[in-house]
Amino acid sequence: MSKSVGPMEAKYLTRPDLTALIKKGLIAILPIGSLEQHGPHLPLGTDTLLAEYLSKEVAKKAEAVIFPSLFYGYSWVWKELEGTVTLTQDTLKKVVTESVESLIRMGFKKILLINGHDSNKMALKYIIRDLSESHDEQVLNIFYPEMSRIYAKYMESPTWNGIFHAEEFETSLMLAMDESLVKMDLAVKEYPEVPPFYGYDESSLAYVSKTGVYGDATKATKEKGEAMIREFVEKILDLLNK
Repeated sequence: MSKSVGPMEAKYLTRPDLTALIKKGLIAILPIGSLEQHGPHLPLGTDTLLAEYLSKEVAKKAEAVIFPSLFYGYSWVWKELEGTVTLTQDTLKKVVTESVESLIRMGFKKILLINGHDSNKMALKYIIRDLSESHDEQVLNIFYPEMSRIYAKYMESPTWNGIFHAEEFETSLMLAMDESLVKMDLAVKEYPEVPPFYGYDESSLAYVSKTGVYGDATKATKEKGEAMIREFVEKILDLLNK
């Protein structure tokens, strides 16, 4: 087999290598994220980078092959801002569905979608429902399992109107993943006023916040991020074991 460092990634494997792993019954992991603004202190690829990081942490303890990430998601609310590449819901559903069907044709019986972008959740929910109508293979869609409990356990700051973006939670996770990618000297706290029609019309987040941060990024620490990652990984492994 090809030499690999850490978790096995499909992009580094040969076809015979992959065939052997499929026959062994390994799980396929597909990280899914987005490319969009994350305030003045986090990289555009935060959601995808975190999905990849979580996937690799899971694959260290589970027999799995990680496939290349889907870097673009449904990012309509940021579409007018520099750095955003967005797909429509229909395009996202088509890309993910056809990607999963490709994994099924290869012979994978269990496929894990690890999503790092909140706005992808709706499309992914319906994707796995639709796939279940025509395929017997098990497809799991995971977005930070038991997040409400874990958020309440470790976070010192509240969400903005139930939404988190580039604040304490995501910044802590990024610090745990790679401190060099986080510009903590630029981290800010912002809780903008909620527009009166927000949630009732097409109001976009892009122009509600001045900084692109929804919450308090200044409260983030590497230690919080590491603790949360451990809990997320344990929960995902528990689901896989079941």
